[in-house]
Amino acid sequence: MKFNMTPAATIIGSLVVFFTIVVMIVIFPAIEYRLRVQPSDIFRPRTAQMNRGRAIYIENGCQYCHSQYVRPQDGDYGQDRVAQAGDYFEDQPPLLGSERQGPDLSREGGLRSDGWHWAHFTNPRHTRPDSIMPPFHWLSVPDMEDLTAYVQGLGGTDADARVAQQHRWRDAAWEAYEAGPTANTEWLHAHVPSEWMEMANPYVADARSMDRGHFVYQHFCIGCHGPVGDGRGPGGLDILRRNEMLIAEPASGEYDFAPEAPPYNFTYLSSWDGPIGGMIYYQVMNGITGTSMPAFKTELESDMIWAVANYLAVNFVGRYGAGQSESEVFRGQLPRTIPPSSEPHLFTQTAPMPLPEVLAGASSAERRRAGPAGVPAPGGGDGR
Repeated sequence: MKFNMTPAATIIGSLVVFFTIVVMIVIFPAIEYRLRVQPSDIFRPRTAQMNRGRAIYIENGCQYCHSQYVRPQDGDYGQDRVAQAGDYFEDQPPLLGSERQGPDLSREGGLRSDGWHWAHFTNPRHTRPDSIMPPFHWLSVPDMEDLTAYVQGLGGTDADARVAQQHRWRDAAWEAYEAGPTANTEWLHAHVPSEWMEMANPYVADARSMDRGHFVYQHFCIGCHGPVGDGRGPGGLDILRRNEMLIAEPASGEYDFAPEAPPYNFTYLSSWDGPIGGMIYYQVMNGITGTSMPAFKTELESDMIWAVANYLAVNFVGRYGAGQSESEVFRGQLPRTIPPSSEPHLFTQTAPMPLPEVLAGASSAERRRAGPAGVPAPGGGDGR
């Protein structure tokens, strides 16, 4: 039988081959996935606010740098659960990512406070001075809240439990902060185990320890606690401005947003008579749930935490090791100030920044439509 390769036969044959490939590679796997994969033990549907935040996350290309997939080998990075197919049951498309320029976010929900995320989205250098993530201070307040709700929901029901715990402690920490420095300090100390409260720093505050402590403080702490340890770094000021907005006009979405205690002022410890090293170590290692202080136990080695405890005690509280003098600690050099960062104007603020002039006479609704730094959303309106 003779087969004529006519144009019609070529087109029809090509279409048959094309649709066969589509069925085999696209349709059949999708059907098989739906039949085989069931929701995992941590899956739960997202709220409408979380879905809006997910859309903002995608629109701004966050998935290009942040993965949402914990691999089996990621246990070395502090991850406590390997990703399962059922975790992504309703995700279209799943935001697995591959670049990992930033940390994986699939278990991010509840690991940090809402205020920390607010400050981080405003400018990542305010919370992590070494971050290469671009700032998103131009997002409107509703967009910022939606994005925060989405990120705080990553991790399913595990994230929900962590966020609920954050919010319970947030309200207690805020009440202690509002009661004044003494009450706030006593509340913080009451939640540190007695053995840590009584533990002195095992490392002598010599020049080597101070250099290591200075390095840790510059790279992990200065953004929130500031150059002089008073809690007025740029991240701390972001949280204070956020508190002002929430007090003026509470959030109206499904997510429970509320004011939270700003970063602690270390100089208040000058009136504390007990050891400082163990107390600081415990709080740096485990964080302070309900506040913007995250845990660093998966990022910092033990001796680095002890070193930054020495650095805080010497520079901001005026404490030295047993039998040590100030000159012995520094060998004649007293680094009372911290070298300016790549954004020096952000690290010289020592008091809460006023609202920008453009918002000074604005209503609370107008303030919420502007970004957290007072920057109007691109194109006007609410930025959506």
